Amino acid sequence: MENPNETLNLPKIQDPSSTDDASRSSVDSTQPDPSAPLLPPSSSSKNECAICLDEIVKGDGKAIFTAECSHTFHFDCITTNVKHGNKICPLCRTQWKQVPSFLDNTRPPSRFHIPLPVPPLPSPAPQISFEDDEPLPQAQAQAQAQAQAHGDQPGPPPLEVKLLPQVSAVAKEVTLGDFAVLVHLKAGDVSGDEEMPSRAPLDLVAVLDVSSSMDGPKMELLKNAVGFVIQNLGETDRLSVVAFSSDARRLFPLKVMSAAGKREAVQAVNSLVADGCTNIAEGLKIGARVIEDRRWRSPVPVMMLLSDGQDNFTFSQFGFGVRQRTSYEALLPSSTSRIPIHAFGFGSDHDAELMHAISRVSSGTFSFIETETVIRDAFAQCIGGLLSVVVLEQVVEIECVHEVGVKICSVKAGSYRNSVSSDGRSATISVGDMYAEEERDFLVVLEIPSCEESESMSLLKVRCVYKDPVTRETVRVESGELIIQRPNELTGEEVVSIEVDRQRNRFSQAISEAKALADGGDVRAAGELLRKSERDLAETLSARSGDGLCESLTFELRALQEKMTSMSMYQTSGRAYALSSMSSHSAQRATALYSPTVSGFSPTYSPGTAGYSMPLPQAYQTSAMARMVTRSQQLGIQSPTTSPAPGDQT
Repeated sequence: MENPNETLNLPKIQDPSSTDDASRSSVDSTQPDPSAPLLPPSSSSKNECAICLDEIVKGDGKAIFTAECSHTFHFDCITTNVKHGNKICPLCRTQWKQVPSFLDNTRPPSRFHIPLPVPPLPSPAPQISFEDDEPLPQAQAQAQAQAQAHGDQPGPPPLEVKLLPQVSAVAKEVTLGDFAVLVHLKAGDVSGDEEMPSRAPLDLVAVLDVSSSMDGPKMELLKNAVGFVIQNLGETDRLSVVAFSSDARRLFPLKVMSAAGKREAVQAVNSLVADGCTNIAEGLKIGARVIEDRRWRSPVPVMMLLSDGQDNFTFSQFGFGVRQRTSYEALLPSSTSRIPIHAFGFGSDHDAELMHAISRVSSGTFSFIETETVIRDAFAQCIGGLLSVVVLEQVVEIECVHEVGVKICSVKAGSYRNSVSSDGRSATISVGDMYAEEERDFLVVLEIPSCEESESMSLLKVRCVYKDPVTRETVRVESGELIIQRPNELTGEEVVSIEVDRQRNRFSQAISEAKALADGGDVRAAGELLRKSERDLAETLSARSGDGLCESLTFELRALQEKMTSMSMYQTSGRAYALSSMSSHSAQRATALYSPTVSGFSPTYSPGTAGYSMPLPQAYQTSAMARMVTRSQQLGIQSPTTSPAPGDQT
């Protein structure tokens, strides 16, 4: 039997801003002194290739490439980077101007160019089955049985449904073609009854970039962040970790996060070493198969993907400077229910467009981690939501009630799939899972006819169908009919619903339009568009009422203006910030938008020892997310520890 007071020590993280004199002098000694003469390397020093970390030895049969900055690499190692247009030294970050011409895809073809034969693709490795996941714990089955036994007992409603019109009355003689109705959903809270939990167990696969660019403090911070995730998973949750660099490997199968499981997971994560290039595609393939090959299935399968670089492998290596990506949709799980992938872009060199596309296709989210010291907080916010799922596989069914004339023109649902029937009398929205206390708002645009006799008109009714996360039973929640008044004429000033106005602001295309301008090279026009959008937002009814969502939108518009002051700044952080903001608002789910404090706003908390801050308005963040982020922040740069659960035995 294990000692119940035993703790797990996860990796301790040194503050990157504080190093001792010895380490500083060691780092400084590697920097070239412009005034010093160039000396030949000492014959006793070990010369390593910075990419593969193997020793460079002349005469060992391997070609050597010496760059103009005097750093040397194995020719095969540097070939892949240069073929894909990466002409920056991995050691000193010098922009190379001279590389072998047959490797440089950015050069126009010469009339003396002789095409090289295309080498055959390597044969795929044999399929390996991942049907070795650990069985689900008995506690999960017991909780399910208890929940079913208590199903008849009254409790708080698990899902609240409301319908709100843009105005409460329309004159009889008026015909409208763009009348907006807000469909508002709010999920209930997680039950505090330990004997009858209300959240769904989690099957989490973490897909982590361990390429050579992650070496050093970034790798230690990543290990610490994953350790925090492990610490906060429950005994009914399971975890698997996939690490990728030039290839990908699964560290361990889906494992129940008991005390023993957590120890094994921490040991495996602590063994990670940064090396090689970046093969995001292979990491996704392995992660997807871990989920697809499960013998036992928890109701909430999800992947968390983190990368700080660009995929070096999923491009066509031939053709004159034209890079063609593999379809990343083909790399995602092929099961009927799409597996959400929550992607985290780390630093300024990651491929934000690619990470955003992966999350969008899979119904996940994309978070931009601009400062490496907040990676744990970003993971904490994500895991706080995943550990509070109370609604599964939700579909919203909308139906017109009035017999003649009322039709659905369109549904504004962001990234959620929706469809309108051919006769315009019904529509559906695939909402999927919802976290505790999460809200979803959709605008239904109607065509309303004139009304000659009746003093009122019934417009819509809504039914939500979803699965209970514990009992797995289908639940149906219906709204009442939405009725508006149809007087002969309106008296007084027409008052527009603040809730409808708020959602019209959210569905604004300002950020995506500004991004398109910046992508085209016109950052000045992009900045002007953002400034105009900020002024227009300030004049709306919901903004003047002090609405929190409008505060968040204002902050993001202002932050993007600062990140689009130059093309280099936009490419470094502006594009990723815009995509993360777009991901958050289209999914109505919080993403990590950590950034230096923007003028006109104060941070929610003072910058801690790690020197980071988070903006005051945090859109869509639930209580469970906020509590988990606070727990991470309270640790500072110290290592989290985990204690064995009471009664857990090996």
